[in-house]
Amino acid sequence: MEIVIGKGEKAVVVSLKGRMDAVTAPELEKQINGFIKEGESCFVINFENLEYISSAGLRVVLVIAKKLKPVNGQMLISNLKGVVKEVFEISGFTSLLQIYETEEEALKQM
Repeated sequence: MEIVIGKGEKAVVVSLKGRMDAVTAPELEKQINGFIKEGESCFVINFENLEYISSAGLRVVLVIAKKLKPVNGQMLISNLKGVVKEVFEISGFTSLLQIYETEEEALKQM
């Protein structure tokens, strides 16, 4: 999985490409934890180019969301497509997380 991170005015934007599974998901968690330790609390995770997400990937998304709660942080999800969108819907994550059609829409909510 390729992780591209951009630090914007309102949020840290994380764009994912490829496959998020038990091998690649811990790297995402590690990188976001680093930003949280630096004091960042607002994230937009862009899934537009993610082709696959496993249960390990879903776990990391949930862990990040839980870590942000005590610091009044936000994690918004954008650009869910195809199989990844189906996995979010089937797992019930669409009711647990704030999901937007585009990255721009998510950033407007910050």
